[in-house]
Amino acid sequence: MPAAWTFAVARADLAQTTIVEGPVPDLADGAALLRVDRVGMTANNVTYAVLGEAMRYWEFFPPSPRGLTVDLGLVPLWGFAEVAASTVPGVEAGQRVYGYLPPASHLMVRPVRVDDTGFRDGAPHRAELPSPYNAYRLTTGDAAYRADQEDLLILFRPLFFTSFMLADQFLDHDCYGAAQLLLSSASSKTAYAAAFELRGRGPRVIGLTSPGNVAFTESLGCYDQVLPYDAITTLDPVPTAYLDLSGAPGTRAAVREHLGDRLVRDVAVGLTSQVPNAGAAGEVFFAPTQMRKRTADWGRDGLDRRFSAAWHRFAEAVTAWVDVEPGHGPEGLCDAWLDVLAGRTAPRVGRVVQL
Repeated sequence: MPAAWTFAVARADLAQTTIVEGPVPDLADGAALLRVDRVGMTANNVTYAVLGEAMRYWEFFPPSPRGLTVDLGLVPLWGFAEVAASTVPGVEAGQRVYGYLPPASHLMVRPVRVDDTGFRDGAPHRAELPSPYNAYRLTTGDAAYRADQEDLLILFRPLFFTSFMLADQFLDHDCYGAAQLLLSSASSKTAYAAAFELRGRGPRVIGLTSPGNVAFTESLGCYDQVLPYDAITTLDPVPTAYLDLSGAPGTRAAVREHLGDRLVRDVAVGLTSQVPNAGAAGEVFFAPTQMRKRTADWGRDGLDRRFSAAWHRFAEAVTAWVDVEPGHGPEGLCDAWLDVLAGRTAPRVGRVVQL
């Protein structure tokens, strides 16, 4: 088996990167070794790094066991891995799983709650971290999986899950009485996936984006209206919910000034501008919270069915909206990270790296 490697970034300066090689971890009792195979790199991963301390994202894959210093961080990724070896019944070498992965060649997990759909990582350091990130789905037990859609799943599934749960929370509360829903960073995948779910189900759905992205965002057909940021003052002064995916303070200030008491909800969802926005917003949306509510309402199987049905509707549409740009190996991962971090990736482009 080839040597293992890890890609890390400096927590204080995310553009500073390093790749460290080392031995493949020895398999322990009660553990399984995953070989990370194919991952995506999107603005969502930048969010994990920017909020690494506040939301504990750095804690999923701590650097110290990998021979890295604590001032470095491992940015979590989503993608597919193969089970390379296992001592756990029901988790077999050769199985393919989808889940939360480190920017590295391998991941040691301690599978618990093993069933036909997959398992959870029961590693002690992940016990108090948000549970949805600890699940690994077997491709053979995943209703959302199709082999010919792996790249779409890599790029969109975690974003779409957030979008699906965000839309569901608003619909669950009758959109809080809003007559229009205003989404910033409207050309981002999370924003237009949420708009895809929300449009035609009550309030008008309006996207805010940079002038250069207006035409692309309009072409998606997810919004009732798309406006550049400098046109906020043209918004109708009706009850409005602001779903902030950019984190840009100037945009929030302009929305508040124009709408005043007509702004019935101000929700921080993400931060594509890399500015933490939770403190300035009225509230923060956290997908696992709504997931727990719906698991109680519908059961795990009911949530899975609804999510899979929504995903297949979205996947059919999104195929025409994205151009997959492949990369290879740790150097490809580094290139993708730096491009996404610097905002050099066009809205139509999806970065996928074969490791």
